[in-house]
Amino acid sequence: MKTIATLGPEQSQSWQAAVLFDKDAEIRIYPHFKALLDAFTGGEAEYAVLPVYNTREGEKKQYFRFFDQIKTGYWVENILLHSNLSLGVLNEEDTLADLRMLVGKREVFHQCEEFIENRLPGIREMSVHDIHQAIVEMRESGQVAGRAVIDNAERLTALGLRIIEREVAPHNRTRYAVLGHALAPATGYDATTLITEPLDDRVGLLVDILGEFSRRGINIADMRTENDIKTQKLRIYLEAEGHITNESMAAAIAHIESRVIQQQGMIRILGSFPRLDMRTKHIRSFGFIGTGAMSRWFADRLASEGYEILMTGRTSKLRPEEMIQQVDVVVVCVPISVTSATVRRYGPLLSPGKALILLAGESEETIQAALETTNEEVEVMLVHNLWGPQAATMKDKNAIVVRTSRSGMFCSEFEAFLYKHGADIFHDSPSKHDLLMGIGQKLPTMISVALAMTLGENGITSDDIASHCTLTSLYPILAMSRVHSQNPRTYAEIMSTSGDSRKIVIDFAKNLQKVMTMADQASIKGLCDLIDDNAGHLTQTFLRARMQQAKAVDEVLGRMI
Repeated sequence: MKTIATLGPEQSQSWQAAVLFDKDAEIRIYPHFKALLDAFTGGEAEYAVLPVYNTREGEKKQYFRFFDQIKTGYWVENILLHSNLSLGVLNEEDTLADLRMLVGKREVFHQCEEFIENRLPGIREMSVHDIHQAIVEMRESGQVAGRAVIDNAERLTALGLRIIEREVAPHNRTRYAVLGHALAPATGYDATTLITEPLDDRVGLLVDILGEFSRRGINIADMRTENDIKTQKLRIYLEAEGHITNESMAAAIAHIESRVIQQQGMIRILGSFPRLDMRTKHIRSFGFIGTGAMSRWFADRLASEGYEILMTGRTSKLRPEEMIQQVDVVVVCVPISVTSATVRRYGPLLSPGKALILLAGESEETIQAALETTNEEVEVMLVHNLWGPQAATMKDKNAIVVRTSRSGMFCSEFEAFLYKHGADIFHDSPSKHDLLMGIGQKLPTMISVALAMTLGENGITSDDIASHCTLTSLYPILAMSRVHSQNPRTYAEIMSTSGDSRKIVIDFAKNLQKVMTMADQASIKGLCDLIDDNAGHLTQTFLRARMQQAKAVDEVLGRMI
């Protein structure tokens, strides 16, 4: 049988958390932290349970100082306790207006501070350690009139009090840390907590520490700082998503200690444990139609967030028809040319209350197909990620989100997932998206393909290009090389998109002919005026910023040519 040490008395919130962790364990209660610490470090208990965060109080810093005193053991698990705090009276006749004294635990008064200030301003508060004993003593002394107790509703009823106000602290949840003597194994959905020793002052230290996690795509779930009581030097408590045995997590921590802090032994791992979601998640599962590299890329990252993932495709054993019935959100991620047909085939199978998310590069026709074929109570949203499956993370990469009148709670949660992982999110209408994708993808791809054709028709070799390129003319050559070095199907799909993106290509061809005509006529002044007019439309602010980028690229390219 497991032995668990926690703070008493019996039926306290800490005791309830210990029961939630293991109802069959032997629970040993201790009156204060020193006794609890001695019991755990002395091997009297296999586990210790203590509160670390409350949604209404915030962090409990004294408990982090408690962690600092533990030189052995690890944080191995979390317990989330929902507290239904209510107000009960000892005198059956009392109402809220009759109350003169509140009895409860100190932390409960903090959690109910808003209710007390609004409904019982100025009332006396009596903090007690043992609620049951306090009620017995008040009854024995006859001091029951005008007195009320705040505690768990079930406990108040069990002790014979009449509840006059329920849930006086809404959304009240407390996170409890479970300490063990061995590091918890990885589950695939973990977090790691660390604490630093007092750190010497250094400009940008905190930013540099966070940057090591950020550049590796590791999210910081929680962070707080305080000055060490003795030295007044900065200490950092940090919780990051991922297990300490993960390569990226271990590398980040090692680099922080050796290169950022530049002192060994300044970081202590408190533990790794299954991740706890303090924020409410509405989505349980995602199902993908399409098993390509981009589908797998998103599926892996959603799985790391704790979502259940089902994958289906043309050759998968699990068929889309079966998968759709099992998930909350269906994600369509297939080649652009077949996206609308896929949506029309499977959209009618989504039942009300589900969501359809379209990972697609063409918006108007795809969204129209989704809205026409799905139930009106099915959420619909399109996301166009402007990166490929080779990307390590989505941080600082553009994601175009096209919401519809039926984009609801599930769609917002997926958008929050993109935001959490660092994507730069831009919202477009369907027509605006397609028009701008003509500039961002369709036209550049067509120019690259046409340029390569032109080189071939004129017998121009790679050696010729290298010997005659300026830095400016090298840009389209690089774009051409990128297009012709990757999957041709991807770029063929981009060039074949319909919608307003076609207008960009058609207008470009028309304007190219106009420029060619002016050049053939040697209309120098006309061409200069044209360039000036273009500069006016683009604005000096835009041009200066892009020119600064171009010079930075030129500096790199200049060393390579």
